[in-house]
Amino acid sequence: MGHHVLISGASSGIGAATAHLAAERGWALSIGARRLERLQALAREIQKSYGVSVYAAPLDVRHADSVRNFVQGAMAHNGVPTVLVNNAGLALGLRPLLDTPEADYQTMFQTNVEGVIRLTQAVVPHMLQAGRGHVIMLGSIAGWEAYEGGSVYCATKFALRALTQSLRQELLGTPIRLTSIDPGMVETEFSLVRFRGDQERARKVYEGLTPLRPEDVAQAILWAVEQPEHVNVDVIILKPRDQASVFKVHRRVQG
Repeated sequence: MGHHVLISGASSGIGAATAHLAAERGWALSIGARRLERLQALAREIQKSYGVSVYAAPLDVRHADSVRNFVQGAMAHNGVPTVLVNNAGLALGLRPLLDTPEADYQTMFQTNVEGVIRLTQAVVPHMLQAGRGHVIMLGSIAGWEAYEGGSVYCATKFALRALTQSLRQELLGTPIRLTSIDPGMVETEFSLVRFRGDQERARKVYEGLTPLRPEDVAQAILWAVEQPEHVNVDVIILKPRDQASVFKVHRRVQG
């Protein structure tokens, strides 16, 4: 059975990779992000390669009007979503809590927690009415292990894990499935955003190891979605072979 997959933060990284894999299967897409030019380029590429229905429009999950307009447009174009991928999220800086600017911690909470709540509230009631749906939460191993300099980012991912566990119980007895995908080190623009465009500092995060690729995480998402309807995959934690935990990473000596 086909799907209509709605993805936030879809202009790059895991969101874009998930869009590609879903399109390969012939599924309709509604993709949203703040960077509209990149999003539209992705939509053109997908439509040319796979010929599926793609709705691409601006989406900033921090703002209720943006979420409402995006969901309305997606439903008008592709019908009720059957899969919601709550992918939009970010980290800003790697500072101790006492040195974290208010603007940074507000943006992280507004995006990583409030944005997920906002988009989930906008989509899931329609899924319930339609009698089918699967919600994917993009968590992180930072929601299981806190680390120095990541206090606020980790707090948002711990919050998302609690939110997901509660929602799983609240949706029990309904036809809605819920999965948390919690990756370790994935080489995307995550570190580039965290370090505000400092490419050298972002590069060093992955130096000497082989990180996950966005496609690896996207494969996990699609695997969970493609299980039989009676099967709910609660949590997938995936890390590169070179990472055992937040604190334990194997880096090869560069020759």
